[in-house]
Amino acid sequence: MVVNFKVFKKCSPNGKLSLYLGKREFVDYLSGTEAIDGILRVDQDYIDSGRKIFGQLICSFRYGREEDEVMGLNFQKDLCLVSEQIYPPQKTDSNATRLQERLLKKLGSSAVPFTFNFPQSSPASVTLQQGKEESGNPCGVSYYIKIFCGENDSDLTHKRSTICLGVRKIQFAPTKEGRQPCTVVRKDFLLSPGELELEVTLDKQIYNHGEPIAVNICVRNNSNKMVKKIKALVQQGIDVVIFQNGQFRTVIDAVETQDGCPISPGSTLQKVVYLRPDLECNRERRGIALDGRLKREDDQLASSTLLTTPDVKDSFGIVVSYAVKVKLYLGALGGELTAELPFILMRPKPSEKIKLVPSESVMIEDVPEEKNKE
Repeated sequence: MVVNFKVFKKCSPNGKLSLYLGKREFVDYLSGTEAIDGILRVDQDYIDSGRKIFGQLICSFRYGREEDEVMGLNFQKDLCLVSEQIYPPQKTDSNATRLQERLLKKLGSSAVPFTFNFPQSSPASVTLQQGKEESGNPCGVSYYIKIFCGENDSDLTHKRSTICLGVRKIQFAPTKEGRQPCTVVRKDFLLSPGELELEVTLDKQIYNHGEPIAVNICVRNNSNKMVKKIKALVQQGIDVVIFQNGQFRTVIDAVETQDGCPISPGSTLQKVVYLRPDLECNRERRGIALDGRLKREDDQLASSTLLTTPDVKDSFGIVVSYAVKVKLYLGALGGELTAELPFILMRPKPSEKIKLVPSESVMIEDVPEEKNKE
């Protein structure tokens, strides 16, 4: 089947530079991240004048509200991950990708290919949901490609000859399921014989966004206390690694029930409750982690952050996790018994389709001007 090949295009305000990208989402496979393969088209005036064009891949971390930036205070840090001269080209041994080959044929001799690679430990794109009264750029981690004209890569840039195009670094759910989450917790009482046992099991480890979670609860009351109610909830954990105490927990969905209660001494209760981690019921809640998004896209809860090892956390990132908690309430004197089970919430990897594309059939989509990233 022959289909059109979609390419994103963004021009500098003076129209002298044009950036072309085949996609704006790049997948992190833990072992490595997809490379950014693009094309820069330079106007003939710039070619004749001998100007130098530089390209950078920048990770931007905003950790405070933009409207609070007063008297020189800045709550944003930009880290340049890749910086190189694109024109005149300095690399001659790099192999062009199929996308670059097709664009080079279409754009002619004024087009130059370039490739940027994400560092191994770079974080995924995550933003924190703003409140109704907030404006400006949201807190979180974002990426953008910066193309500019200058004498060197640290030269002051001019807006008229600069392109900033946002891109996103994402992760997809593993194709192989892990072990089924299960935990058993027990509580004994100082002045009472016996113990209370709570067993919690999830139907699987990996869930897609919007998919219901079946929580199997089994309570064995071998004490002389009485369980008055049960509460199950999904909790989103945010670990802002740049802060020493930057850990936040937010309840995404919760179910409270007294069905089958009170659970009297010597009895057992087994039941299944369903939870659905979804953004629809949390759109008014400030500080919830969302997947980093591009313009004209719908928001969704941030996917779980997958790490090769726990000690690989980057000092520039936000680590997102999810867990199911089940609480048994025993009254004012009996206290509570809590069990917690982590799980993974992610998007599934889309199926790959083979596309046969003629070089002359390329759809170019112009990216509208966005707020300057600088």
